[in-house]
Amino acid sequence: MLQSSALTVRLAQPCDAESIARIYNQALEERIATFETEPRTPEQIAAQLQDKGDHYPTMVVVKDGQVIAWAGMSAYRARECYAGIGEHSVYADRSARRTGAGMAALTGLMHEAEARGFWKLVSRIFAENTPSRSLHLKAGFREVGVYVRHARLDGRWIDCVIVEKLLGDAANN
Repeated sequence: MLQSSALTVRLAQPCDAESIARIYNQALEERIATFETEPRTPEQIAAQLQDKGDHYPTMVVVKDGQVIAWAGMSAYRARECYAGIGEHSVYADRSARRTGAGMAALTGLMHEAEARGFWKLVSRIFAENTPSRSLHLKAGFREVGVYVRHARLDGRWIDCVIVEKLLGDAANN
C-alpha cells in the first residue's frame, strides 16, 4: 500500500467492484477510452477480479474513503514468451481527473507488476484521448506506433496509439 498527499493506493478488493464499475462506466459513456458499449456491473467486475487473481493486479486509489481511480492489468498474449508482458488500463472518476489520482493508480500498478516479475506494460489509447496519452508519457511510457482504424465505435473509425513501459531488468539493459 502506498500513501501520498491524502491518496491511498492499494490492491483492489471485492468490495471495490461497485466503485470500479462506476468509474469504468463513466468512461464508457464518454466514448473516448474504450470500445466497449455495454455498462459493466459490479458482479462482472468482482468476477474479473477473482479470475485475474493475484497474478494480474488491479490497484485502486482511495481518498476520504472513496475509490476515485483504478488501474488493472491482464495477460497480453497466451504464448509463454509473452508471460512477462501485461496489458493495462487506467481510469479516474470524473471528479478526480487531473488531480494525480490516475498517476497514483498507474504508478501503483507499475510497482505491483514489476514485483510480480513483469518486464513490460502495454496499452492502446484512443489517439484523441490526449489526457491519457499525457499521463502515460509523464509516467515514462513511450508511444511506439498507431493502429490506424483499429475498430469502430458508434459507427466511426478510431485510431489507437500503442504505448509501452519497460520494467525491472528490461528497463535497465
